Amino acid sequence: MLNVAVVGSGPAGLYAAEALVKQAAALPEPVRVRVDVLDRLPTPYGLVRYGVAPDHKSIKSIAQYLRKVLESPDVRFVGGVLLGENVTRDELLAAYDAVIYATGAMRDRRLGIPGEDLPGSYAATDFVNWYCGHPDSDSAAFTLDAESVAVIGVGNVAVDVARILARDPAELHATDVPQPVLDALHASKVREVHVIGRRGPAHAKFTTKELRELGELDGVEVVVHPDEVDLSAFDQVGEGTALAESDRRVRGNLVTIASWAQPAHTGGAARRLTLRFWLRPAEILGTEHVSGLVLERTVIDAAGRFGGTGSYETLPVQMVLRSVGYQSVPLPGVPFDERASVVPNAAGRVLGPEGQPLPGEYVAGWLKRGPTGVIGTNKSDAAETVRSLLEDLAGLAAGPGEGGTLLPRPGLLRYPDPVAEATAGGVAAAMGADAAAGAEAAEWPLASVLAGRGVTPVSYDEWLCIEAAEAELAKALGRGERVKLAGRDAIWAACRRPEAF
Repeated sequence: MLNVAVVGSGPAGLYAAEALVKQAAALPEPVRVRVDVLDRLPTPYGLVRYGVAPDHKSIKSIAQYLRKVLESPDVRFVGGVLLGENVTRDELLAAYDAVIYATGAMRDRRLGIPGEDLPGSYAATDFVNWYCGHPDSDSAAFTLDAESVAVIGVGNVAVDVARILARDPAELHATDVPQPVLDALHASKVREVHVIGRRGPAHAKFTTKELRELGELDGVEVVVHPDEVDLSAFDQVGEGTALAESDRRVRGNLVTIASWAQPAHTGGAARRLTLRFWLRPAEILGTEHVSGLVLERTVIDAAGRFGGTGSYETLPVQMVLRSVGYQSVPLPGVPFDERASVVPNAAGRVLGPEGQPLPGEYVAGWLKRGPTGVIGTNKSDAAETVRSLLEDLAGLAAGPGEGGTLLPRPGLLRYPDPVAEATAGGVAAAMGADAAAGAEAAEWPLASVLAGRGVTPVSYDEWLCIEAAEAELAKALGRGERVKLAGRDAIWAACRRPEAF
């Protein structure tokens, strides 16, 4: 039995858990795996639950696939456990045969300009956390009193944020957006949204599908300044059918943006959404609150160098949301490359300060490669990491001198013996289980560690209670299939627990 801990229950972590079970079973000499998926939150699914916009139901449906991973008899959800506070890296390494870190990229990049810390200036992640009902976010964090908002960035997150600001909130009634957030969106005074990119349309990172959704919003006029769209970029991309995926995306974006490139006009639209290009933020204006945004015109010269032109303009805005990238945060005790904001690794094997693989430690997802790709990219990424882990296991089985030099520490593949499992009813309480689940609880190596610190992890059954409470709330409000609970207290009440996490 291979006993593995996965830290992080987002797509990368759960794809890794799935790959572990499947790949280990497909080995020439199959190995059974028990995977414990730890998360600091009491809810699984990571960005699928707290990063995907509420009006993107097709993407959010990925949670149904990930749910099947957690329902595997070889996978266990352990919520409400924070690495570095509730359990240390050394304790994980002592308790498990291998550990896979998959905590994503939780920190936003800053603009580094004057005025960035003014009230009214936010990271886009703060806004996303708010409308997605993240437990770390206060449901009253945004009042949306601003009439004009600037969104800095031209990736999918920036487009999501702009769309939620501009969309008729009545269209979100059937989604899972928390009720206090929906109420705030109904009361919003926002009438103009500016999406601002440092470079031209051909350099934008959003997908064509996301971009086109902006033009489908009822009551919203989409405007692009003609002088900021270089239609010669079409020639650079070409028209053949053998285009690279990135080229097809760029062409689709250019076609869509060009259709909006006309002089601005005032019509009957309730809101206007303007896409601006070749502008970079230079300063956020204001004394006690954001009152404007200074932008510098940019250019790429004949030598391909990007820079400012010294020409400036000021947008009168009352809110600025920056969406210029994300960074992973270091995990206590785990090697971390501050410059690249990733855990140094080779095919998912965590590397030490001398570049050597560290026994039993692996990494997957954005923490491994940086914040690139779509949700599905994490599946192949996790599969690579798991292959490395199982290759190391095979090398160990071969013995020293036959390729087995990477993994392990004494006790690899250790597991509680059947007698201990059969008499371990007392451990069950640490997982919120009854005495009948004692044998299963005994298979959980961290029970004594967390119990000694007074930590009671959230079980998968308790997560199902949260889901049920959200379904009941939706029914009571006459809204869709579920409505996310707003705030930590409501989540813990659904778990039937008085404490906060």
